[in-house]
Order: sequence, then structure tokens, then C-alpha cells
Amino acid sequence: MNVAFYAPLKPPDHPVPSGDRQLARAMLQALRAAGHEVSIASRFRSFDGCGNARRQARIADVGGKLARRLIAHYRRTDATPDAWFTYHLFHKAPDWLGPAVTRALGIAYVVAEASVAAKQRDGPWATGYAGSIAAVEAAHAVLHLNPVDVEGIQHVRGASAIADLLPPFLDLAAFFSGSASQASRDTVRSGARVRLITVAMMRPGAKLASYRLLAAALKRIANEPWDLVVIGDGPVRQQVEAAFAGIDPERVHFAGAQPAHRVAAFLREADLFVWPAIGEAFGMAFIEAQACGLAVVGGDSGGVAAVVAAGRTGLLVAPDDAPAFADATLRLVHDGRERRQMGKEALAYVRARHDLPAAAARINVLLQRAEANRAAGAPLACVATAKR
Repeated sequence: MNVAFYAPLKPPDHPVPSGDRQLARAMLQALRAAGHEVSIASRFRSFDGCGNARRQARIADVGGKLARRLIAHYRRTDATPDAWFTYHLFHKAPDWLGPAVTRALGIAYVVAEASVAAKQRDGPWATGYAGSIAAVEAAHAVLHLNPVDVEGIQHVRGASAIADLLPPFLDLAAFFSGSASQASRDTVRSGARVRLITVAMMRPGAKLASYRLLAAALKRIANEPWDLVVIGDGPVRQQVEAAFAGIDPERVHFAGAQPAHRVAAFLREADLFVWPAIGEAFGMAFIEAQACGLAVVGGDSGGVAAVVAAGRTGLLVAPDDAPAFADATLRLVHDGRERRQMGKEALAYVRARHDLPAAAARINVLLQRAEANRAAGAPLACVATAKR
């Protein structure tokens, strides 16, 4: 198929890195790996982070005009795509393009990662909420990555819409390529500290809160044999570093932002990945860490349980519970056998569920189903991440 791709929150070539941009790029890769021709339909951002009704109305108006231009362009150039694929829409970033374009051109409309927050129906994002609901209703297939989104979509389309699953995924080749270093973790290093690692941007809000909780948890076990490497940077770096004050600075190494291949190298040199994951949608770094054969300790928020097999590839605790996070970390600091066994299972787990080839195959099935639904005029088919 020729697929028109659109990400209303942030285009895949946006200059600011984020998990959302990372997964948008992975979606493009998966579509192409499945043999489809993909083009970016638009870089229009529909995002309103303030809940400003006038701004949302302007955005909707601009979106309508852009949709009409796209329709005219496709008709004029005889370059009509076979399907439209929108990644990540919600009340703050609805899709004002896809429903109009696909309806006018008579092509399949696919939505990946749509969320419905009913409390926004009459709130500050009422216009964006209405737009996101209209997109979900118009879609021929909705793909769920986060289990917390399922209930909202069921509210719009009904429980019978749930049909299949697609776990979050990345192209993990660079992380798998060094997995032979797992052998080094099979030998307990006498007298050595367990090397903890975390990878996250340093931004205000949930990221900063996660760093502060991590620091609070590690202070509770400050006399235990561990050290920590922190990969990441951002506008609140000073606040992050201040959170770790009181811990021996030789035990906490701030490595700054690193390119992907260096992140993989750091992960392969570590023993345990730790991140409280406050407010995380998934925590894509959990996938990368497990691909390097690391057990993880994480906060059980959002869709983290969709990327970590609790009790098998790591330990999940309440995301706002510093004592529980400290206890879980200490358990795997002391129990090297369990830690290494979880790391081995983690590597196999992400290879089977969260790597690009598996995702490409599933997305291909989804596109075929969407086209069949469009041709038959059938109701929406939802693809959902299964709950454990």
C-alpha cells in the first residue's frame, strides 16, 4: 500500500527528542519494513497544551483548510494514497486532517494510540476532545499500545471492538548487537558494586518527580553496594543533581545526553535498570534496557506493565512509593542470581514482543483489516495491548 503518515502531536522529524517522536519513527520503520510505501502527509501540529478554547478553534480551522488542500493535491496529482495512518491523537492533539481526507478520497483510515479522556468533554479542551472523538469514530481501525486507553475507546465504540494486540516496539538491532556481554553478568564480581543505570530526559513535571523519587529511594539504601549512571540532560539538570545531594558524588555519575549507540553501550555495561516512571505512557527506555539483557525496577504507571513482565523481567512497584522502590532495588542488588535470570528473560521477552520485525507483521495485518473494513463498510476494528 501507499500510506500517508501523520503525527498531530509531534512529527517524526521534530527537532526535540522524546518518547513520542521515537515511537513515531518506529511506526514509520515498521510500515516500511512491512513493504509499504510511506510518506509524511503533513507536519501540522494540532497541539494545545494550555486548554485555550480560542486557540483550539483556530487550530481546528487551520486543520480544515489544510485537509482541503491535501484533498485537492491528491486529486490534482493523481497521487491518492491507499491508506492514512495517524499516530497518537488525544484531546490536546486531535487529528483534524485524517477524517476529512479519507472520507473525501474513500481510503482506509487507521489510528494508532488514541486516548479518550471523558472528563475533557466539557472542560478546557472540549474542542480538542470533540475532534479526537470524531477521529476515533471515523477510523476503520484503531491500534492500541497502552492498556489504559482501552476503556476509553470501548466507551466510544463498544467492547466488541477489541480484536487483537500490538505491544509498543522499537528497532532494537543496535541493542541486541552487544548482548554477548551478558556473559560478564554471569560471574559475580567479588567486592564490586552493582551498577545501576537510568536513562531519561531532565524536564519539569513527571520526569523531575521521577528523578527525585529515585534519589529518595537510593538514599534509603545509601550504605549498600551500588553505584548509579544517569544518562540524560535537559532544562532541570541542576534540580536533578540537587536531588542526589547527600549521596557520595563518586557513586552517582551524570553522563549527560548520549547518542543511541552510546546509550546501548552504557546499558550493556550496567547490571540493573532503575526508573520510577511517574506519569510515563510506556517508558521506552525499559524496552532498550531489557534488549541489553538488563533486569529492571520500575514504577507501575501508565503502560509500563505492557513493556515489563513483572516478576519475570523485572520488579514493578507503585510509582510514588520511594520505600517500595528502595526495597525492590535492594532485592536485586543483593540477589545476583535472580537479577541475571531476569536479565536473560528480558532479552528473550523484548526480542519476541517488542522488536521491529514482530511489529511490522502485526501492523501489516492491521492495515489489511482496515482496508477490508473500509470496503465492507464494517465498524471499527480495535487492536489492543493485552493486559496481564
